[in-house]
Amino acid sequence: MVATTQKYALVTGASSGIGYEMSKQLVQKLNYKVFACARRKEKLLELQKELGEDKVIPLELDVSKLEDIQKAKVQVSAELKGKGTLNLLYNNAGQSCTFPGFDVTHENLEQVFKVNVFGPMDLCREFGSFLIESKGIIAFTGSLAGVGIMPFGSVYSATKAAIHAYARVLHLEMKPFGVKILNVITGGVDTDIADTRPLPESSCFNFKEGKAAFEYRQKMAKHNKPMSAKEYCSSIIVDIMKLSDGSEDPVDVWRGSKVGLVRFVMAWIPYAILEWGFAIKFKLNPIFKAVKNEEANANLSRPHLD
Repeated sequence: MVATTQKYALVTGASSGIGYEMSKQLVQKLNYKVFACARRKEKLLELQKELGEDKVIPLELDVSKLEDIQKAKVQVSAELKGKGTLNLLYNNAGQSCTFPGFDVTHENLEQVFKVNVFGPMDLCREFGSFLIESKGIIAFTGSLAGVGIMPFGSVYSATKAAIHAYARVLHLEMKPFGVKILNVITGGVDTDIADTRPLPESSCFNFKEGKAAFEYRQKMAKHNKPMSAKEYCSSIIVDIMKLSDGSEDPVDVWRGSKVGLVRFVMAWIPYAILEWGFAIKFKLNPIFKAVKNEEANANLSRPHLD
């Protein structure tokens, strides 16, 4: 009887939310052994305790740091030797950035691109040979923000649009090697990723109507009845199974709450109407009225941009 080779997955952002739940389901439903990666190792140890030391290998990893990724590669390589193959790289770690576009500092901009874009790209390069060897799967946690018009989210949206484009090209490039690419365009999921940082005092939106719209945007996920991480991950487990058995090979799958609606309107509604609808949805019309109204402007005391 031939022994079955142990399948391994590497999941980033595994200390909470989607990454934590995905790690659990990969172990429980697909019998993977998981390299659970995050900056907070104490949460990973809780995951290991829950699922078993023989099922979870905690790795302290900050995806924004290339040296951490390269160190993880050495650790993964040592673990795999003679034991199994890396069959899944799940690029889930992410950082929110909910600010008006003009208010994102260079430091914020650099950090969110390091986490959301450079990190996954560095991971794919460093671990690519493992996935080619196993003819495995590379998955990305994409976002509706990468396809929709999300006010106060231009920078975050740009990072997710970049990952969508990267995943779609990888999907083509990796075909000769049998590596499958899964880009999960994610709608509302109940996680703690929301950005709670206040609007900067210098913001051109720092007036009553602007602050009200900004605060509404920060709480957007809670307003839209997000899907539980458990339900969301269960749907992706099915996607992974279909990729593994070769029955399906999409590059984009749409998962989470509101994805069907946004997918439809982005495909079929003219852009001018989309902007009109998103302005209503995100309570921007009071801002437009206030800025246009001379009397309101006189009482706004809006900061001047230097």
